[in-house]
Amino acid sequence: MPVKSDRWIRRMALDHRMIEPFESGQVRNGSISYGLSSFGYDIRVAPEFKVFTNVHNLVVDPKAFDERSFVDVTGDCIIPPNSFALARTVEHFKIPRDVLVLCVGKSTYARCGIIVNVTPLEPTWEGFLTLEISNTTPLPAKIYGGEGIAQLVFFQGDEPPKVAYADRSGKYQGQVGVTLPKL
Repeated sequence: MPVKSDRWIRRMALDHRMIEPFESGQVRNGSISYGLSSFGYDIRVAPEFKVFTNVHNLVVDPKAFDERSFVDVTGDCIIPPNSFALARTVEHFKIPRDVLVLCVGKSTYARCGIIVNVTPLEPTWEGFLTLEISNTTPLPAKIYGGEGIAQLVFFQGDEPPKVAYADRSGKYQGQVGVTLPKL
């Protein structure tokens, strides 16, 4: 599976609405960069965060997740030491049937101890990405809403899979806001 170049990403974004809104080049203007790069696309984090809190002393259970584990934050976000937040991307994605997308963190945040995790964007998945942003440091960490947070790398398969995400009615298909764990 070869990694796809900026020309391929631009064509897919413009012709097939794979990324919306789409920035055809790197946007910096005093912000953490986002937009099309040589072999990927730098995504932005929307200014809507769910920050983990221990106020209610709840157990984190992926089979019975309690929304009281979070505090909602709008705008820029401060993540407490050794904690994390959930957020979503500014961009909406429609992944083609023969494409798999991986997400890696941006070096600006990684050098500050901020790790961004996203599971792969599977063929035919569509929606806004939910991001997990971990602060691995013993200090509070600031995340800038509306600015770059991670990079997507696109891989095109030799042929489409027999069963893709939409075919099996994936539980995170079409997500709009920050989406909590589902069973």
